[in-house]
Amino acid sequence: MTSVQEGRGFSACCPRQFKGNVRIELTNSSGRGFPFYYQIDYTEEPTHDADTGYLHVSFNRENPTTLMRDFVIADDFDGPGRYLGCVVGIRVLPSDMTWYGEGEVKMFIDGDEEFPTIGGTGLEDYVGTAWGMGEHQSLYGGVPFELRDPDSTSRNPDYTSFYRWHIQDPVVFNENIKVTVQQIGAIFVSEQDKDSFEKIAERNTVAGAGWLMNIGPGTHAFGIAERIDDYCAAAFVYCQSPQGIKPLELDLAISDISRLPYETKSEQEKRYESIGAISD
Repeated sequence: MTSVQEGRGFSACCPRQFKGNVRIELTNSSGRGFPFYYQIDYTEEPTHDADTGYLHVSFNRENPTTLMRDFVIADDFDGPGRYLGCVVGIRVLPSDMTWYGEGEVKMFIDGDEEFPTIGGTGLEDYVGTAWGMGEHQSLYGGVPFELRDPDSTSRNPDYTSFYRWHIQDPVVFNENIKVTVQQIGAIFVSEQDKDSFEKIAERNTVAGAGWLMNIGPGTHAFGIAERIDDYCAAAFVYCQSPQGIKPLELDLAISDISRLPYETKSEQEKRYESIGAISD
């Protein structure tokens, strides 16, 4: 559906039907010039079926999220329609936790509120991997970008992103849909750190069954706990009728994502700067 080839080519192949006219705009908000090439392919059709849907892409960011409140990926869409999928970005914030992605992805369809119509088992499971989530790509789900300090011993990256497309497992709705992801992580307290356990337990709001003690060699305690991070998401939803989408708030979208001290410029960026193709 979308791809970023070598970090330089950006492609999108999601069908975008239009009945009267279409306009495509690109805005450079980076503060510096850059070379831009594009190709748009389209077909003109005499008519569309009455139930042909319109593609909507909504953006949401919470920086940071709210403790004990699920982050909303998609909401406020009127059916009938189809949830095509999402692209999600995460800036993982510092914490005691060993892993940030224990939260379930939940889908509330056609009036379900107390319990989700579809409930997952964890963030990485929704993407299609397991026991953690590293950089990988496949047709319908993957992690194209993960950034971590090479000198850090943490299992958590500084930034990560994933995509998930519901092509083989379509998600359709008649009236409405809401897609969320829990803000929950995992804490392993080793035997070496057991003297700090009380302070760790005080700092973190444990969820689920509470703390599990002495579950294996070298582990003093394990818990699933509420957490906050910086989440953003673009949700791709087809609806039979065109609907308004909240305008992108650029300042919100790009805040706190500057280059980190250990990051270096790519050879491509250096080469473009040397020939003046990228200018300040």
